Amino acid sequence: MTITPSAAWRAQAARYAGTGSPWTPQLLAATDAALGAYEADVARLGSAAGDEEVIAAVRRGVLALNAIDAEHGAYCTIEREDLCEYIDAVLAERGVDVTALADRNGMDGDDIAGEWRDW
Repeated sequence: MTITPSAAWRAQAARYAGTGSPWTPQLLAATDAALGAYEADVARLGSAAGDEEVIAAVRRGVLALNAIDAEHGAYCTIEREDLCEYIDAVLAERGVDVTALADRNGMDGDDIAGEWRDW
């Protein structure tokens, strides 16, 4: 299983404690919850899921992350890249060819979250 971005950020925050880390405990907990829900959503799809179901799961996950960013305002370039890679990795671990999914649906294969992402 791919390590969540929030787990990596938590380790960074601990390493640089006292330096004003943007990764607050509240942000990390909210991100953990959103990513956990996304993972569970993708896992429920099963191997026979169609593109519409997969894309809907990505959309729900991204919208949850949008709400967290709106509240905490902490997803910048590094976090955005980490989250986008994670979204793709979760799909790939479930056998989804992300590039093919994007191609079939007229999406950017390098940023399928970009359709809904505000961060």
